[in-house]
Amino acid sequence: MFYKKEGWAKKSAAALSVTLVAGIFTACGQPGETGGDGFSQAGRHESQVEISLDLEEGGAEAGERAKPEGADEAGKAEGQTGPEGTVERGDGNKGVHTGKTAQEEEAIKSKFGEGCIAGQAFEVELSEYDGKVWFVPYGPSQDGQDFYMQIIQDGTVLTDIKGYVPDRLAGLGFDSLDAVSFYDINYDNHTDIVLVATYGGTRFAAVYYGHCEDGEDYETCFMPQKQLSETLTAQVDPLSIFGIRDFLAGGKRNGKFAGWQDAYEAVSRLCQLEGTAEMEYGLIDFDGDDIPELVAGARGYYTSLYTYDKGRVYTLMDRWPYGAMGNAGYEYSPGKNSLRNYNSDYAGAVLYTTYMTVGKGHSMDAVVQVETYNFDDSNRNGILDEEEMGSFGKYGVNYVNGIEATEEECASYDVGGYEPLEPVMSFEKLKEELSLG
Repeated sequence: MFYKKEGWAKKSAAALSVTLVAGIFTACGQPGETGGDGFSQAGRHESQVEISLDLEEGGAEAGERAKPEGADEAGKAEGQTGPEGTVERGDGNKGVHTGKTAQEEEAIKSKFGEGCIAGQAFEVELSEYDGKVWFVPYGPSQDGQDFYMQIIQDGTVLTDIKGYVPDRLAGLGFDSLDAVSFYDINYDNHTDIVLVATYGGTRFAAVYYGHCEDGEDYETCFMPQKQLSETLTAQVDPLSIFGIRDFLAGGKRNGKFAGWQDAYEAVSRLCQLEGTAEMEYGLIDFDGDDIPELVAGARGYYTSLYTYDKGRVYTLMDRWPYGAMGNAGYEYSPGKNSLRNYNSDYAGAVLYTTYMTVGKGHSMDAVVQVETYNFDDSNRNGILDEEEMGSFGKYGVNYVNGIEATEEECASYDVGGYEPLEPVMSFEKLKEELSLG
């Protein structure tokens, strides 16, 4: 998620939002790839929301009771279960048992159409939506429609999800949807979707990162992660939901990490697997609580920041970009719980100085944004107009929440001692530091 100047108050705004306005690298309406950073804290609330569906031989038989909350043994079912506590899994369009009876599958088809893959349709709670929704996958149709999924609530389609298929398999036929799981893979507190499917006799993983609606800027969507999906397909053997979980984080759930070293090892591993840039890392003291924060990113492009508390990783900054569009980057004051960002418009005619802090909810919250106008904005439209260019550099006024502020008031938000918030070490060096910690 990244900082957008447009979401912040202009001079005429009444107040500044206390939560950083964020966006997504790739607009949700377009195919593409987004970033992310971790694994397994599902939902808008702290409770886990997960259904794991796995067809692997030697796995749990139908009717096996799910493990109690908190069990972490790799390769076993955990989280939300199906009817009467059975672990739901399997291939709903090949006749393999999925935890549903024939009558249940018929009821699902009558509700959503004969084209749906009833054995892999589930009523779930996803962090991106209020209340329960149905996840409904559809196989290819005779009219040329490819495999796709829908999120449906009370008969209304909330979100369409185009099925991701690796380029090497795109020309082959759809065989089956073998497994489905819902959990927060990248630690951003949004539920993601993991599929295992088969095309042309070849099995592959498909990961979709979930993103919530952000006002008028972005709609709720699930974006396929091409690089991560290809890496999981190539390296997880045998390929299953539980195998993926074990590969990503040793089967550990967020909230059950033994310590910050254990947690940051899992986060950095995922960052490496996403493989979207040359990643670097750092361990810093952001808030003075004796537990370091993890910095991850590509210097000059974007920065992510993670914190740890009582077995759980929290994402504070999720690929916040800088180095372009007037964004000079991010700074922090070691141990003082303060982040500072300089951003500008119109070649510096308008300067935005934003101060943020980590709140009690483990999120990066805005404290204030100081807007400095270095020209006489005589028509109060917040834009350097042609007739105002003569005043550029000869005039300066600060605003906080749309009200003119003195230099002393603006300086009161600055705690001093700021340093660049940038990664400084390789993945291998980070692993060494974690082992020593």
